[in-house]
Amino acid sequence: MPSAIASPEILAFAAGFPLALLHAATTLAILVAGAALYVALTPHREIALIREGNTAAAISFSGVLVGLALPLAAAMTASASLLEIIMWGAPTIVVQLLVFRLVDLLLKGLPERIQHGELSAAALLAGGKLASAVVLAAAVAG
Repeated sequence: MPSAIASPEILAFAAGFPLALLHAATTLAILVAGAALYVALTPHREIALIREGNTAAAISFSGVLVGLALPLAAAMTASASLLEIIMWGAPTIVVQLLVFRLVDLLLKGLPERIQHGELSAAALLAGGKLASAVVLAAAVAG
């Protein structure tokens, strides 16, 4: 009888766990890069606004984070390699960044509205981010 340490399940875990960590780390790095790019491209400084207690900015940025994470998670699930994660992850970041512009076109002056703490504008932006993220995640997952 083989020992528990040499069981196929333990060996498969030992072989696969480092790769799973690498895929997760890569996906998290893309998420952080996407969030940083979003912060750099938006005309208002959401992190500073959040530190000042602006709830609208917190709702907006939370929508960004979850909106970026959902399609990235689908990309990680549907991908067999780091290159595939990057190939699917990067375009989903770009699409999510465009959603801000689309909502800004719909609601004139979105950055100013968030700066002034308008919760309805932030909620619509977060909703747009989450809705597009779900669609993107489904598209990536195939």
